[in-house]
Amino acid sequence: MTKTDTTTSPSHQNDQPYLRVDGKIALITGAAGGLGSAFAEALLRAGASVILSGRRRAPLESLQDSLGAISSQVHVVTMDVTDETSVSEAFDTIAEDVGIADIVVSNAGVATSRKSLDLTGQDWDRVLDTNLKGCWLVCNEAARRLSNVSRGGSLIMISSILGHRVAGNVAPYAAAKAGVEQLTRALALEWARYGIRVNALAPGYIETDLNRDFFASEPGQKMIRRIPQRRLGQPDDLIAPLLLLASGSSGYMTGSTLVVDGGHLQSSL
Repeated sequence: MTKTDTTTSPSHQNDQPYLRVDGKIALITGAAGGLGSAFAEALLRAGASVILSGRRRAPLESLQDSLGAISSQVHVVTMDVTDETSVSEAFDTIAEDVGIADIVVSNAGVATSRKSLDLTGQDWDRVLDTNLKGCWLVCNEAARRLSNVSRGGSLIMISSILGHRVAGNVAPYAAAKAGVEQLTRALALEWARYGIRVNALAPGYIETDLNRDFFASEPGQKMIRRIPQRRLGQPDDLIAPLLLLASGSSGYMTGSTLVVDGGHLQSSL
C-alpha cells in the first residue's frame, strides 16, 4: 500500500509520517489556554519535546500533569512575553534543561471588546504589547539562538482573520493581528538565509470554553450564520495546518499565512 492509499485517522492522532516532528523541541507561549493546550498535545503526539510557557506556573503544571499520560517529554517555564528580560531568562532555562527550541508557536494573546473612544492608552498597550511586541520578542530570541548554532527552525505566529478584516469594538486586537501578518513576512525575509522559516496561522472563530456561552446566545448564533460553513471551528481543525507549518513538509514555505476559518473571509460585506 502506498502512502497516498493509507487511510488517515483524526488529526489529533497524527499517524501521518509527513506531519511528524520527532526529535524537535517545541515551545508554545500562552500554553495553558484552549488553543495552546491543543497545540501542545498535538506537537507532543507528533514526536516533539514540548515546553509549556505562560505567566502563571500553576495552570502550566496542571496541563503538564494531564499530558504526562502521552509522554514524559513535557516541560514548564514561566515567561512574560511582554518583558524582554523574562523572555531571555526563559530561553536560558529552556536551553539548560531541554535544549534550543527549534519550533516556536507564538500563541500568547489578549483581547478587549470596547469601543475605541472608550479605550485608554493602557488598554491599547496591553493588547499590542502582548499580541505584537510579544511575538517579536519571542521569535527574535528564538532566531538569535538558532542562528548562533547554525540551525534552522520553524516559527509560527498565531494570527487571526481579524488581521485581514475588521469587526466592531476590537481596534487594538485587529491592529495587532494585522501587524503580526506583516511581521511574519518581514522576519521570513530576514531569516530565510539561516534556514529559519516564519509563517502564520490565522484562525477564524474557534469554539473554546471562554466563548462557548456567547456563541450559544442569539447574537452568537447570528455570527455563526455569517460563516459560509455555518459552524464554528474546533481546535482540532487547526492541528493539521499547525503540524504542516511545524514539520519539514512545509520546508519551502516561509512568509505564508494559513487561514482556517470555514470560509469566513470570503463572506460578503
